[in-house]
Amino acid sequence: MPFKFTRLEIPEVILIEPKVFQDERGFFMEVYKASDFAQSGIKDNFVQDNHSCSAKGTLRGLHYQKHPMAQAKLVRCVRGSIFDVAVDIRKGSPTYGKWVGVTLSAANKRMLYVPVGFAHGFLALEDESEVIYKVSNLYSPEHEAGIIWNDPEIGIKWPWDNPILSERDKTWPSLKEADNNFVYEE
Repeated sequence: MPFKFTRLEIPEVILIEPKVFQDERGFFMEVYKASDFAQSGIKDNFVQDNHSCSAKGTLRGLHYQKHPMAQAKLVRCVRGSIFDVAVDIRKGSPTYGKWVGVTLSAANKRMLYVPVGFAHGFLALEDESEVIYKVSNLYSPEHEAGIIWNDPEIGIKWPWDNPILSERDKTWPSLKEADNNFVYEE
C-alpha cells in the first residue's frame, strides 16, 4: 500500500503519509487512491478540489459546512508549510471541543483527513504556502459556518500569537454559540 494511515488523538482524524519514490530526476507519489483510502475507513466521495495561497502568519478558519452540505476534507500543503487543525464539533462526542494539529508541508508531503463534523483551519508558517484540499460536498455559502480561531474553551495552541485574519474569520462565534447541526453517532 503506498500510504501509511495514522489515527490521531481524535481517532476519526487521520494523518496520511504517502510513499514517495525519489531519485535524481525528482519524485513520484500517489496522492489519492479510493481503494486504499476505503480500506483505511475513508470512504468519502470527493467532488471538488480547492487551492489557496497564503502569506506567512495567515490563519484561515475555523470553517465547516452544516448538513445537508457538510464536507469531509483531505488537506495537503504543496508549497511552504502550514499548521493544520481539526476540532470535533459533534454534539455528544467523547472528544467534543477537542482539537488535533499537525504540520503539513511540501517537504514532508503528509496529508490530513478531516471528517464531517469537524471544524477545520490552518496557519501558514511560510510565505506563499499553498494548500490543495479535496472536499466531499460542493461549496454552499448558505451552509457555511465557523468558530472563532482563538476560542478559549477549545484552547488551540497556534504557533503564532497575532495571525492575519479575514474580516469574516475575526467575527465567528465561540463553539458554545456556533450554529452547528452535527450529532455524534457511534
